[in-house]
Amino acid sequence: MEPADPAREAAAKLSEAVGAALREPRKQRRLLLVIVCVALFLDNMLYMVIVPIVPDYIAHMRGGSEGPTPTPEVEAEVAACAPTLPPPVLANASSAANGSEPPTAAQPAGPALRPRYPTESEDVKIGVLFASKAILQLLVNPLSGPFIDRMSYDVPLLMGLGVMFASTVLFAFAEDYATLFAARSLQGLGSAFADTSGIAMIADKYPEEPERSRALGVALAFISLGSLVAPPFGGILYEFAGKRVPFLVLAAVSLADAAALLAVARPFSAAARARANPPVGTAIHRLMLDPYIAVVAGALTTCNIPLAFLEPTIATWMKRTMEASEWEMGMVWLPAFVPHVLGVYLTVRLAARHPQLQWLYGALGLAVIGASSCAVPACRSFAPLVVALCGLCFGIALVDTALLPTLAFLVDVRHVSVYGSVYAIADISYSVAYALGPIVAGHIVHSLGFGQLSLGMGLANLLYAPVLLLLRRVSLLTRSRSEREVLLDEPPQGLYDAVRLRECPASGPDGALRSPPGPFAECEGDYTDYAGYGARS
Repeated sequence: MEPADPAREAAAKLSEAVGAALREPRKQRRLLLVIVCVALFLDNMLYMVIVPIVPDYIAHMRGGSEGPTPTPEVEAEVAACAPTLPPPVLANASSAANGSEPPTAAQPAGPALRPRYPTESEDVKIGVLFASKAILQLLVNPLSGPFIDRMSYDVPLLMGLGVMFASTVLFAFAEDYATLFAARSLQGLGSAFADTSGIAMIADKYPEEPERSRALGVALAFISLGSLVAPPFGGILYEFAGKRVPFLVLAAVSLADAAALLAVARPFSAAARARANPPVGTAIHRLMLDPYIAVVAGALTTCNIPLAFLEPTIATWMKRTMEASEWEMGMVWLPAFVPHVLGVYLTVRLAARHPQLQWLYGALGLAVIGASSCAVPACRSFAPLVVALCGLCFGIALVDTALLPTLAFLVDVRHVSVYGSVYAIADISYSVAYALGPIVAGHIVHSLGFGQLSLGMGLANLLYAPVLLLLRRVSLLTRSRSEREVLLDEPPQGLYDAVRLRECPASGPDGALRSPPGPFAECEGDYTDYAGYGARS
């Protein structure tokens, strides 16, 4: 009898363990959370990885390597519309990527630790290129949300990963500005499906608090990590391996994540086809008219405006006011990852103990963002600026971690528990800020000044913080635990548990059960058909 092959036995045991994990609902849910977090991490890596690559690459497209190294006066005119976080890159790196001739004595290479800055005409191109992703995402989200509601979450997530894979490969082989623009826009299309369906999947798989807040907090941490890791990752690989390598690496990660989703969710299996008729969710325009959801969406937009507007302008301001080095401009955002994760962790812990105060955590976050944004123009050295930006990211973490679960809760208690459209609204809120930032921020700085821009954004956040008081009674809206009345005439077949929900009743003066009043009490009658809450005898 032949001895057993240890490698084959190990593979068999691994296969059995994976199969058991895929069959166990709790482990499957955790695997799906990991897949969604990787997708969100990848999307933000793709968003920021071009930061150190595109300015130099566009300069080489127009034959920028034929000119001399920029003078300090030219460097002072750094693109106000080109995002910051540029790590050091070789000036001749894209020449190697394009297969062009290496620099000669008559055509010297720029200093290895000194990135090439775009000219004023290229500045506009870069701003439009960076904004194109958010603009297309903004246009597609009103359509992707209802599509996700009808198709469940796994198929749209798979579609989004596939589109992001195509976008990344197109970036790797782009040789002109039009192709770069098409690749960037295509990424926005993929993000509209992947981001929205991923967050909605988390809300659906984790229906109870505090697990939902914890899972969404983990996803937010991966989003932040992707944004901060991408520029050094892209810059280092661009310098030593050429333009194509960082994009091909991310394309491979996207393909692997899609394969994992196919293995875990099995969206095209017979069981998935049996879930072909999910409950019909509330139309996205009705969700937008819900005043509670509108307040949350406004807060998400307001809190992200300072980050979206400072990213493309702060490098120029640092160079002009504090004569910052390239290293300082490249590292100024990196320490902010720690307070962002701290803010996520703190909000999750507080929400577990005091879930009724989610609105207060969001309002506190807006106040911190406002104070930090107002403090930025007063900074005259690197260390105080890092502290101000850390406060900014800490406040954003508080707002996002508190209000994203609130959106799912509002859908549960006021509408049908289908989350694609409501998180499409959240994605629209983010996209508004990031579509305007790369294009508008530079013009505002040129017309009014960097200080006025920062003070205006800070004031907007401080003024919006009291608006979240309107959400203080949201915690009084609770789903019925005593009965699971199905909203549809026939029981739904699918991933969703569409149930009739009601508001927690309270006794009125006549002894009848009544709903507790809220700031939007006069609007609540419009949603009775969707939420199914109200007084019951």
